[in-house]
Amino acid sequence: MARAGLTAERLTLAGADMADEVGFDNVTVAALARQFGVKDASLYSHLKNSQDLRTRIALLALAELADRVAAALAGRAGKDALEASANAYRDYAREHPGRYAAAQLRLDPEVAATSAGVRHAQMTRAILRGYDLTEPDQTHAVRLLGSVFHGYITMESGGSFSHSAPGTEETWVRVLDALDSLLRNWPAP
Repeated sequence: MARAGLTAERLTLAGADMADEVGFDNVTVAALARQFGVKDASLYSHLKNSQDLRTRIALLALAELADRVAAALAGRAGKDALEASANAYRDYAREHPGRYAAAQLRLDPEVAATSAGVRHAQMTRAILRGYDLTEPDQTHAVRLLGSVFHGYITMESGGSFSHSAPGTEETWVRVLDALDSLLRNWPAP
């Protein structure tokens, strides 16, 4: 019998909060059971295993992040849209480091195809329409933006840039300026 008040959704949210507090890699069914003061077995009527929990947290994070980026993009185009999108990702990662890490989880192809990850790609392609890129350059640019955003965010959150001047905010602005310039002057193959 399922413990009253425990649902897959409640456990997912608690797992996401735990990820933000102790790191996504430390979230397990056992850790979540301890938090709720129940035996691990009590959670298995709601979750298959730790991987199921991790996948649910990843899907939650992807959806939250997609909603945040969509709100930031509303009514924007070109460089303004690029900056709004990039800043939404960076702000989310700062506010929810465990969830952001979860959003990077490799999902099964069937799960990924129905996740908010699809919305992320669509929104990035919408930004790129303002730069008049066609295929395959648009796909290359989607990958470039994702790599730069994630790489910078990951390095910054790990302290890689904290040992020297200028500050990370100044560099972030310069990175976005460089990306805008590159996208406006995309090299011919």
